[in-house]
Amino acid sequence: MKSKVRQHIIEIASNLFYSNGYNSTGINEIISEAGIAKATLYNHFKSKEAICLAYLQYKNAVFTNDIKEFCDKKPQGKERVLAIFDFLEAFFKEKDFNGCWCIKTVSEIPKDNTIIRKEIQSQKNQLIHFIAELITDNIPSYTQEEIDTLSKQLYLLYESAVAESHLHQDNWPIMQAKKLSEKII
Repeated sequence: MKSKVRQHIIEIASNLFYSNGYNSTGINEIISEAGIAKATLYNHFKSKEAICLAYLQYKNAVFTNDIKEFCDKKPQGKERVLAIFDFLEAFFKEKDFNGCWCIKTVSEIPKDNTIIRKEIQSQKNQLIHFIAELITDNIPSYTQEEIDTLSKQLYLLYESAVAESHLHQDNWPIMQAKKLSEKII
């Protein structure tokens, strides 16, 4: 029961943080939306920062699972590597697309908040590692040094496409990032 309540709080906080922002979402709003008592919230989380970490981890777990499943359904080869952009386009088309939860959060925290910053850096490094695995498994002709470079380049194009599609409220940045990626792989 305790884990169900905790998960419920995380999901409510995730929706609020993602749609309204970390700083614009107060503890009382989370409590109200979750339909719980303040003591219940603090029984599960010691601080808003702890809720934020749970939010980031929850969003990343869902994202990681979804992008892997999506890419695995594509034919092996370059198409599977480029599928990260097809996944992003599908994500963009969802009604609640609001850009990157990590970048939104890191832009709202103080520079000295190393706990949240390190969590976000870890998640971004996991994405680079995932892209490197896609390249390794689908384009075997590259050396490890080339894979390291290419995975970071595709990551930068992907992240740029997330930010710019959110800014322009259009999918053209995703399509252009994919076209550039086709040229470099």
